[in-house]
Amino acid sequence: MRAAREAAGRAYAPYSGFRVGAALVTGDGALYSGCNVENASYGLSVCAERNAVGAMVLGGGDRRIEFVAVHSPRAAPCLPCGACRQVLREFGCRAVIVEEGGALRAYPFEEILPNAFGPEDL
Repeated sequence: MRAAREAAGRAYAPYSGFRVGAALVTGDGALYSGCNVENASYGLSVCAERNAVGAMVLGGGDRRIEFVAVHSPRAAPCLPCGACRQVLREFGCRAVIVEEGGALRAYPFEEILPNAFGPEDL
């Protein structure tokens, strides 16, 4: 969660002010972070979770996501949007960790994206 908090501090969110950071851990224990990057054309904005996945892919190591931590100073819990949930599912994410009520809470991935499909289903 510390890496997600640090990433949120680097977010580029001049339009909404809604800074988000994400940090994911892969099967081999590597840590990758990302922050949201907004754009004047809102549809071109990219979420923190997807930026973290991009860093993971670029890193070239294990591409199995064990869990992702998501943080925003303006929302607790701060769960991934639907698009990010599907991208995380692509890489087998097992859990999402957020801050809730002053404590950390882990959501099993199946709970936040029921009946999901992934590459093995195609």
